[in-house]
Amino acid sequence: MSLEHDHHQDHSHAPANFNRAFAIGIALNIVFVAIESFYGWQVNSLALLADAGHNLSDVAGLVLAWGGALAVKLRPNPRYTYGWKRATILAAFANALLLLVAMGGLAWEAIGRLLSPQVVEQEQAVTIMVVAGVGIAINTATALLFMRGRDSDINIRGAFMHMAADALVSAGVVFAGALTLWKGWTWLDPITSLAIAGVILVGTWGLFRQSLHMLFDGVPDSVDSQVVHDCLAGLPGVSRVHDLHIWAMGTNHIALTALLVMPEGHADDAFLQNATRQMHQRFEITHVTLQVVRVPFTESCGGLFADNMAASSSIGPS
Repeated sequence: MSLEHDHHQDHSHAPANFNRAFAIGIALNIVFVAIESFYGWQVNSLALLADAGHNLSDVAGLVLAWGGALAVKLRPNPRYTYGWKRATILAAFANALLLLVAMGGLAWEAIGRLLSPQVVEQEQAVTIMVVAGVGIAINTATALLFMRGRDSDINIRGAFMHMAADALVSAGVVFAGALTLWKGWTWLDPITSLAIAGVILVGTWGLFRQSLHMLFDGVPDSVDSQVVHDCLAGLPGVSRVHDLHIWAMGTNHIALTALLVMPEGHADDAFLQNATRQMHQRFEITHVTLQVVRVPFTESCGGLFADNMAASSSIGPS
């Protein structure tokens, strides 16, 4: 006897709709790219023109994240039986990769300026600071649009971090520009850039690691596989849990499959519904497939709990 249930339609933690946030964020950043490009050309500032190109990557990051969020809503079909939920993980990974590359480029540019300091005219510096100030406002406003979803969805967190990082970079430009004009410290701008790049790299690494982990069907960080195993093994009549698998179908959809070994072979609908409900409520696992057998007739994949170590409910992972 087996039970398969996808609970994401009625689950209380269903993904929020961020379509409006994405549309506003993309529009604001396209306008900002146009502003930076215009003033960069006007004052002949390579820094502003380069940053305009960087901000164009922000637009690409937001488009990626929005595409992932929209792909989740596509219905499964005979060719894609799980639908396109994994698109959100891919988008989060791509966003993290974009951020890492962008911050690497920023650090490289900063080192180059340290080795060859550039003299910036006062008028040029003021223009750069004013445009960077506009960047702080636009990037902060865009980041705030995604703030409420950053803890529950790594795709949304990727969009949030991308915009928050740029707000921080723009703030660094204003701060360094003001002190450079006041004190004449030409070394301050590259040092500030290096410090900001370091902070963002540390923050982005977690997003990169988590999205890569999920791409390879790793157990999501929000789920303790040992606790899930013990919960299933503790159900009435279950002697052990065989071939347990837990993975992320998408950034808001966790799946589980397992064989429950029940020597008496008694498991009615109420038993399976109770087990499924516990997976939903305790672990937010939205897609549960359970099969009940008297004796396992398939070999374990050597996943979370190897068969030879699952003779009781207190065994640890292999």
